[in-house]
Amino acid sequence: MQFPYFYEQSIVPGASFFILSEETSKHCIQVLRMKTGEKLQLTDGMGNLYTASIIKEDKRHCEVKLEGSVKSERASRNISIGISLLKNTSRFEWFLEKVTEIGVNEIIPLLCKRTERQQFRFDRMNGVLISAMLQSRQTWLPILHEPTSFDTIISQSPHSQKLIAFCDENKRPAIKELIITDSVQALIGPEGDFTIEEIQSSHLKNYQGITLGDTRLRTETAGVVIATLLRNL
Repeated sequence: MQFPYFYEQSIVPGASFFILSEETSKHCIQVLRMKTGEKLQLTDGMGNLYTASIIKEDKRHCEVKLEGSVKSERASRNISIGISLLKNTSRFEWFLEKVTEIGVNEIIPLLCKRTERQQFRFDRMNGVLISAMLQSRQTWLPILHEPTSFDTIISQSPHSQKLIAFCDENKRPAIKELIITDSVQALIGPEGDFTIEEIQSSHLKNYQGITLGDTRLRTETAGVVIATLLRNL
């Protein structure tokens, strides 16, 4: 049996009791009409899954007893996706949702020369990640960064394998042709693609150019395709 599942960032490992956030309390008591003694599950987004039972019904400060916890390990491959912000915010949110379900570790919104910069509401975007994590019943929340310049990312990346996807007529390997390491970062450009200068700069920083096939994909589609391949190869 699956219990209602919620995200609570501030659970202290080893604690016996916990007061749910106002949002979670309201959902439990007002929306689901849960009662004392009923069970739920909580994750802190850091791999911990707690089983709890309600001991005090309160729509703002519901108190639960933590009855046990399980720690799940992250997948062995650390996947970082750097992707240009999009003019259409809903499409970027769709990307965030899908790569969270797939199980990437890190998402970096890129500011490239051709990026049509839009207002980036971090709390809203992180909320999309939380919802996707809960929907897919995972216990690890991807790290979401504030928008970062392309030059900063290629200069500071700590990953052992660095890939960049772009469109041109020069021959480049597909991801399935590569041996993927345990720490990999892939960059996806804006709707107008990376500039020649950006591609050249990335090569100087040991980024390897890759192709995603013969068809030209939308930015967000390319991001999901790369995340899927990197997780499953």
